[in-house]
Amino acid sequence: MNGQIIHKYRFPSPSEKVLLYQVTYLSEGLKVKGLLAEPKQGTNFEGLLYLRGGMKNAGMVRPARISQLAQEGFVVFAPYYRGNQGGEGEEDFGLEDRKDAFNGLELLKNHPKVLKHRIHILGFSRGGMMALWTAIEKKEVASVVTWGGVSDLYLTYEERIDLRKSLKRVIGGSPWKVPEEYRLRTPLYELENLQAPLLIIHGKKDKMVTVEHARRLEKMATKNGKKVNTWIFEEYGHHFPPLENKRITEAALAWMKSVEQEK
Repeated sequence: MNGQIIHKYRFPSPSEKVLLYQVTYLSEGLKVKGLLAEPKQGTNFEGLLYLRGGMKNAGMVRPARISQLAQEGFVVFAPYYRGNQGGEGEEDFGLEDRKDAFNGLELLKNHPKVLKHRIHILGFSRGGMMALWTAIEKKEVASVVTWGGVSDLYLTYEERIDLRKSLKRVIGGSPWKVPEEYRLRTPLYELENLQAPLLIIHGKKDKMVTVEHARRLEKMATKNGKKVNTWIFEEYGHHFPPLENKRITEAALAWMKSVEQEK
């Protein structure tokens, strides 16, 4: 069954308040791995699906980050995506591998400590694209946050000359050779089907995923009549300073909980 945990073992936790587990779960017949964090005390937590950026060994899930999120009162699951850290399959940058995120949401829904109607998504960088697709697919999502998130893969190819070779290898060519493959990975064109409230966080000086991704996402969400909040930070790039990252993370998690209370 998709989202079913088939193996789970304790992982060293950076916080005495959080239990960490590396799990193997089922995703479309593949055994995929991820990191699960639970507050040690209590039950009836909101769930949070954290979707990493990058590919392969770039942008790997960080235990400290997942533990930080769990300390704010969430059960957190962060898929590594297929083909990573011993998981089966191969990443394809937002097409079939986004189902690993879909099924990560199912894992949280099945978790005994999670309130099934209170599951949120936070996607960073490439994970922003994955987060949008998951919220589009799974109507029960309570809220979705993209932080420095990709929203338009055509734009990524145009801006990131250093990534073009990798994108062509994984996707099968350039946007001019296989335009439909890029469109299929670009959530902007499906935002009419998004139901969850959306928060966009972006640094204006971001050179890895430019703020134009945030602007296009905000414009399309507004055009489609969606609930959208946008936090643009003039002084920051793709990675925020640690103290500011912590402050903004806490604000974003508080926003998630407030959105849920309004529903």
